[in-house]
Amino acid sequence: MTGEVRFTKWGGLRHWECDLEPLGEDDHGLWLAGRAGTSMRRGDGETFPQLHDFVMLVPESGCWIASINAPSAASSIAVYIDITDRPRVVDGVVHAVDLDLDVIRQWDGSVAVLDEDEFAEHQIRYGYPPEVIASARATCDDLYTRLSAAVQPFETAARRRLDTLLG
Repeated sequence: MTGEVRFTKWGGLRHWECDLEPLGEDDHGLWLAGRAGTSMRRGDGETFPQLHDFVMLVPESGCWIASINAPSAASSIAVYIDITDRPRVVDGVVHAVDLDLDVIRQWDGSVAVLDEDEFAEHQIRYGYPPEVIASARATCDDLYTRLSAAVQPFETAARRRLDTLLG
């Protein structure tokens, strides 16, 4: 496992990429780690440094990828979940199609859905099939409920991995 993660948009357009540290697998899925300063690359080639440490979970099942952030003045977001197609690992590289919707939990405990306007626009622009739209919406709703209820793997399982990263 290399720790490389590649997100595209629908139709294969490059979205963003990064190289992370493999942390292992468990019942929840594949865990990767990014440290403050990790280079994040957008599809257009622009790079920017990650501002805080985080762990990423590629779930055993489900159409999403979660990033759980270490506390930092650089971000008010504790958990950030990208709604995707079913993530897959090919030749040690994680691949997923980003379907625009994101579910976040702030450090104050509030939960929100981001980019509903982008999701609506891209349904038309990229021609998302009805089953992709329905799956993304259902996944988003489920994750909103799970983050609001503070259930695994977004709690102690994620914090344990983050504590391992931070030493």
